[in-house]
Amino acid sequence: MKKLTLILLTAISLQLNGCATTTQDSVSGVNRSQFMLLPASQVVAMSSQSYTQTLQESQKKNTLNTDKVQLERVRTISNRLIAQVGVFRPDAVQWKWEVNVDKSDQVNAYCMPGGKIMVLTGLIDQLKATDDELGAVIGHEIAHALREHGRERMSQAYVQQFGLQALGAILTNGTSAAVGNASMQAASVGSQLFFALPNSRLQETEADRIGLELSARAGYNPDAAITLWQKMGKLSGNKPSEFFSTHPSDSTRIAELQKLVPKVKPLYEAAKKR
Repeated sequence: MKKLTLILLTAISLQLNGCATTTQDSVSGVNRSQFMLLPASQVVAMSSQSYTQTLQESQKKNTLNTDKVQLERVRTISNRLIAQVGVFRPDAVQWKWEVNVDKSDQVNAYCMPGGKIMVLTGLIDQLKATDDELGAVIGHEIAHALREHGRERMSQAYVQQFGLQALGAILTNGTSAAVGNASMQAASVGSQLFFALPNSRLQETEADRIGLELSARAGYNPDAAITLWQKMGKLSGNKPSEFFSTHPSDSTRIAELQKLVPKVKPLYEAAKKR
């Protein structure tokens, strides 16, 4: 009973202290307080391991970075976006950023916690995406990493799926066999939870807003975010694409972006003069 009480008190205390915003306020106006119980270092370690495994698998299939011109294009766009991340969180400038391209028909891209970016060639080829449109989608994915949406989802999932026992193991480094087993079980499915859990609409809105500002600051026309989603809508038709499986998009999303474009347009104009 004493041990359970300790876990409960620890969980409640850290829940109260685990709410904070991960990014600085800016033109995009994203400043929501987030539920963060898992240590950032643990989530970054999980994502780095998953990213490394993905690269290894792609190398075995000979699909990783096969088109050097395409790779250089994606890395150039990504690096311009990465150069602006300090506006939202200064520590992200020091992240170990990686940018790769995998040959795949899937229309998808992602940026994992800690700055691990992957763009699938289907996103480029099937959309006939311009540099501005690629800037919009990669900026959107970088925004997810800056806001640590993966860590937020995993924190919520651990509480829901493993309960206070596993939570106590993670947060208090419990030593009992039962608590230790719970912790091991939780850790073993960490990357699965990260990939399996879809972004919430609130997280998507935040990524849209920060991504739009990020791309504008990097010198990419924010109007391209509108044409990007229009292309995605036409491509998917009545059947959601791989990208849409975790990235809900509708007329409301486009309307919200259209409202924000005039606010970030001056940033784009200023970037063009640099």
